[in-house]
Amino acid sequence: PTVTPTGVPGGCSITYGADQWGSGFTASVTIKNTSGNALSSWSLAWSFPGNQKITSFWNATVTQNGSSVTATNAAHNGAIPAGGTGTFGFQATYTGTNTAPSQFTLNGAICTTE
Repeated sequence: PTVTPTGVPGGCSITYGADQWGSGFTASVTIKNTSGNALSSWSLAWSFPGNQKITSFWNATVTQNGSSVTATNAAHNGAIPAGGTGTFGFQATYTGTNTAPSQFTLNGAICTTE
């Protein structure tokens, strides 16, 4: 049988931007709900390709286990209407290169990246 991820029927897109210096960076993440259905809450997951370690965050609760990261909405920003956006950010450290994540999943559905 084929397993279809549940999540955002119709899709999502992610804009990830990092402002880096030395061995640290801040990142801004925008979630766009490209589906025709409103979200009442969200959970965004990704893996870092390097050794990035999140040290603080805002507008979300962020957990990290090795390279795997999950961000869930804060109490004030869980709702994302159809066609709407939500944003959050974090600060992190790294050594070597700071390559952006290549894939994000929102509520289990793979998103496009912009």
